[in-house]
Amino acid sequence: MASLWMLFASFAFAAMGAGVKLASEFYSTSELLMYRGLIGTVVLLAAVRHRGGSFKTPFVKAHVWRSAVGVVSLWLWFFAISRLPLATAVTLNYMAPIWIAAWMFAHGWWNGTKLPEWPLVLAIAMSFLGVTLVLQPAIAGNQWLGGLAGVASSLISAAAYMQVRRLGQMGEPEYRVVFYFSLSTTLFGLAGTLAGDGPDGAVFQSHTLYSGALLLGVGIFGLLAQMAMTRAYRVGKVLVVANLQYTGIVFSSLWGLALWSDAFDWHVWLGIGVILASGIAATFYNTRSTAKGAVVKDTDPIASET
Repeated sequence: MASLWMLFASFAFAAMGAGVKLASEFYSTSELLMYRGLIGTVVLLAAVRHRGGSFKTPFVKAHVWRSAVGVVSLWLWFFAISRLPLATAVTLNYMAPIWIAAWMFAHGWWNGTKLPEWPLVLAIAMSFLGVTLVLQPAIAGNQWLGGLAGVASSLISAAAYMQVRRLGQMGEPEYRVVFYFSLSTTLFGLAGTLAGDGPDGAVFQSHTLYSGALLLGVGIFGLLAQMAMTRAYRVGKVLVVANLQYTGIVFSSLWGLALWSDAFDWHVWLGIGVILASGIAATFYNTRSTAKGAVVKDTDPIASET
């Protein structure tokens, strides 16, 4: 089930990215971030209250850390999307699993614990090769700032993904993790908007039916993606889930075809095949060789991640 949750999350994140690209014509990065978080916060608040849930948590410090790195990463990604072609921004953001694997190797080597299985690491490397084939990113000289933001976003999001898994293994329900992240996103976006990060200074842009629909889509798809991703990292194995995240490239390519009439060359289809094959291989290897753990162990590199 973790694989299905991550596949859905990848689709929803791709839809959100397309919405952000379209909406960036009307709103600043911080304003987009604010509405992205506000919609999720309101929906979750109403749903959880209706079902009698609680937002009280014994893991305040963990939530603060997850929200901090997650919000910064999301702001950087939104900025990259607004400055770069969507395909290039998505490519840079999907470097996050590579950073996760690098972190786990470094942590395991430093502490003398078990390293990740080589087949899974190879599958992630092949997936990134597939990403390159699909998108063939090329950043022009005047797009270096957006490119730097995209790389920084992927690096920081790797820490956020591992913290999501840690919270899940600690027993924190998905809705609570996503609620505090959405609330933090709203507050951070509001602060950025008031500070005047947009071209017109501290101003809230007026809405049209079209731009409002884009904001609603960004918020809803972002919320659904966040919930699905949180569940996937809670019940699945981190490298397998991270590898399946690459299927978002396939969905992004389809959005590009539908919205911008992007043509597919042979190398694109080859890259899509590599991405899907490596995802299937990683999932197959994991189910054959590894039993999923339900509790946090001291030898788990994510368990001791601070």
